[in-house]
Parts: sequence; structure tokens; C-alpha cells
Amino acid sequence: MTATPRPVDVGPSGTTPADVLSVARHGAEVRLTQEAVDAMARGRAAVERLAGAREPAYGISTGFGALALRHIPPELREELQVSLIRSHAAGMGEPVEAEVVRALVFLRLKTMASGHTGARPALAQAMAAMLNARITPVVPEFGSLGCSGDLAPLAHCALVLMGEGRATVDGREVPGATALAGAGLDPVRLSVKEGLALINGTDGMLGMLLMAIDDLAHLCRLADLTAAMSVEALLGTDQVFRPQLHAPLRPHPGQAVSADNMLRLMAGSAIVASHRDGDVRVQDAYSCRCAPQVTGAVRDTLDHAAAVAGRELAAAVDNPVVLDTGEVTSNGNFHGAPLGYVCDFLAIAVADLGSMAERRTDRLLDRTRSHGLPPFLAANPGVDSGLMIAQYTQASMVSENKRLAAPASVDSIPSSAMQEDHVSMGWNAARKLRRAIDNLRRILVVELVTAARALALRAPLAPAPATAAVVAALRQVVPGPGPDRPVAPELAAAEALVRAGTVLEAAVAVAGPLG
Repeated sequence: MTATPRPVDVGPSGTTPADVLSVARHGAEVRLTQEAVDAMARGRAAVERLAGAREPAYGISTGFGALALRHIPPELREELQVSLIRSHAAGMGEPVEAEVVRALVFLRLKTMASGHTGARPALAQAMAAMLNARITPVVPEFGSLGCSGDLAPLAHCALVLMGEGRATVDGREVPGATALAGAGLDPVRLSVKEGLALINGTDGMLGMLLMAIDDLAHLCRLADLTAAMSVEALLGTDQVFRPQLHAPLRPHPGQAVSADNMLRLMAGSAIVASHRDGDVRVQDAYSCRCAPQVTGAVRDTLDHAAAVAGRELAAAVDNPVVLDTGEVTSNGNFHGAPLGYVCDFLAIAVADLGSMAERRTDRLLDRTRSHGLPPFLAANPGVDSGLMIAQYTQASMVSENKRLAAPASVDSIPSSAMQEDHVSMGWNAARKLRRAIDNLRRILVVELVTAARALALRAPLAPAPATAAVVAALRQVVPGPGPDRPVAPELAAAEALVRAGTVLEAAVAVAGPLG
């Protein structure tokens, strides 16, 4: 039974990636600290001073975007905030995942808690209550250009706070007002500046990036494992993974980590020992020999992405923003370029990692390159097709990931009557990165299933203790070699095992923690 995650305290600063993951993926409750309430009260006082002043202030007593020159009289300013949310909730497409929406709301709450948005503490408390009641606004996939923040997605979240829009509760979609009433919550009435404070952030891009970083870190360890199993099954050498060939000669940190993982996973293999002497091959193919160089480069790219995400997590993105001096001023911090760039960079790395895994799978299935394994690892080649079509499935996902690696951040479509004349497309970059990572997981699952069957076909030679433990774990849901049977259910079961962490846990239990 999964333990209930500890509540996450939200203060003016200090939110961590683990906090975001806990709220978004594990349903942790959130608590606004007294320090956050005090910071918000100070920021709110600055906004209210400007609201009462004669001089117009953007977003407080004016319109927005291309309409920023219009002065709004006091009696219309609450209507202005409500109209902003309604007009900006213009998304289309299928709803995005619940974890993305929870990250979106939590990260906006985190920025409000900084006191730099000028929103009232009561608004932040209402957002926290919505999260804690497991009310998830319905957010359509399309609408954000990643500049002026994720406007449309955040507006759909704000609608529910106002008792409008649609939300899901316990997996059932209901009107926003019904969702709030069911949890005993009242709709919020927006005050001056609060419409902007609810929507002018990079929260969707950042939330998806943080989750992608977490997913890809796990998949790098899985890629080291599947590569080690494939190299072993292909009668490859483990000597190219020795530490003296990596950090001392080519000091990319990720490469050394991957090589160390692979060397420890292959330790004690009778299959590897069987051809250590007298093997006529001088070198293994690149997809085997260079696995640490590629997976290591993915790890290093992840480190860069994590540094960017960490800086953004420490940011308070809004426009206008309340400075510590009490000054309220416009800025361009809502531009999503830093996040869009690293999402696109990661998508390139994901595509290449999957491409290398597919090459090893194909090598295992090709009798001219597999060093004695039956064609397609079939029980009765010719009658049986073995895992032939599993590689087709893998190749189709590799191909899609190559298309998803085309950067979104190089595009820009001007909007808002040319006021917003350069946008980041960071939301789009994050969306396609999520799809690419899902594909990569399945690509590695195909290699896992294929390599496990190949290792079994090397009997009576025994695989390494660590890889043998992985094969044993996989055998809980995927039978060993035999006559043809439907492959799709076995791949799905193996994917579920990977998602549950069972496969890596089996390896770690023998080889020790993987970097």
C-alpha cells in the first residue's frame, strides 16, 4: 500500500522539484506558511496603493496586451479581471493529464506565495484548498504560445476557482461550481490585479519539464540495463566499460556513470567469460561499444536541463511584478525561451537514445549479426516469426521520436496585434517531450523483452547475476522462449513492470545502486 505523502509547505521561496512531483504525481496536500501570507500581504498593499492612485498602472488600472493604453475606471476593475480569465480560457483539444494540471496550479500558487504578484493571501488559500480537495480543472492541450506565460491553460484553472469552467473529481467531469460545492468551497471573487496574477506564468512548461527530468533519469538507468543485457546476449565484451577508459581519458561525467553501471550489471557473466579468450572479433558494433557515450550524454543534457529548471523554480514570474521595494513594474520574465530550449534539447537526446536501443534489438534478431542466435529468436524459424514485429513496433516509435525532436522553440507566431511579436512555443516543446519520453520507455521495453529472450537462448551459459535477476523478474509476466503467441500483451505487461520500478529494483538488489 502506497504511503500518504507528507504535506508540502509553500513559503515565499524554497520550493523543490521533489515538492512539485509530490503534489503533481502523488497527491500531496499543500499548506501556505505564515511567511507566505505575510509576504503576500506586503505585495498586496503595494498593488492597492497603485489602484488608488491617479496615474494609470499596467494590469491594475489599465487593459492588457495591445489594450494596455486604455484606462479602466475603479468600478469596472473587478469586471476587468473576470473578463480577462473568461476571454483567455480559449483552449481546444483533449484535456491534458491530471498531473500536469496539478503541477500548473501548484507552481502558480508557489509564485503567489512569493508576494511578488500582489495577489491577496485569500486567493492563494483558495488555490491550496482546490488542490487539497483533489479538484482538477479541465485544461485543453492547445492554447499556450509559451509567452506571457501559459495563459490559456492557467485561465482554464482560474475559471474553476471562480466557480466556472469544468473540473474532474474522482475521475468524473463536472461543472466547476459543482466541484467546489462538493468540497464545501466557495468561488473566489477576483480583485484588482488578480486575474493577471493567476495566468501570467511559465508554470505549465516548468511542471512538464520537471516531470520529464524525473522520468528521463529513471529511463537512463533502464537504458544502461537493457544495453548491458543486449551486449551480453550478443557475446560482446565488457572490457570497454572499464573505468580507466572513461573519466581519465574523456571526462564527461555522465559517460563514466553509464559505463560503471554497465560494467557492474555484467559482472560475473558466464556468457561474457565464455568468449573472453579466442574471440576473433576485435571490436563490438557502435550500438554496443558506445552505449555509455550516448546514454552518458543524455545524463549530461539532463543535468543542464535540471539547472535551468531549478533556476525557473526559484523565480517569481508575473507581469507586472511587485519588487521588494514596493515598486510595481512591467517585465518580460514570462517568456518561456529558457524552458523551451531545454525541452527541445532533451527531445533530441531522447530520440537518439531510443535509436541506439533499436539498433541493438535489430542486431539480436538478425541471425547474420547475432552470433549464433536463431532468426528473430523464433522457436521454429519459418513457422514462427518470433519477435520480428516487436522490432517493427519499436522502429515506428523511434521514427516518431525523430519527428518529435524537431524543435518547437525555433517557431514564433506573432499575436495580440503584434504586441506579443515573439513567442517561445515552450508549452508545445514540453508537450512533445512528454510524448517522446513515453515512446522511449516503450522502445526500451522492447529491447528488454528481446534481450531477456536472447539471454535465455544462450543456455546452458548463465547470464550475470544482475541481469539474471532482471530476467527472473520479467518472467513474472512474460514467459520465456517458445512457439509464437500474441506479443502485444507481453509488451504491455513488461511496460507495467518497468513503470512500477520492479525491473530496476531487481538489478539494484544484485548490482547495487545505479548512478
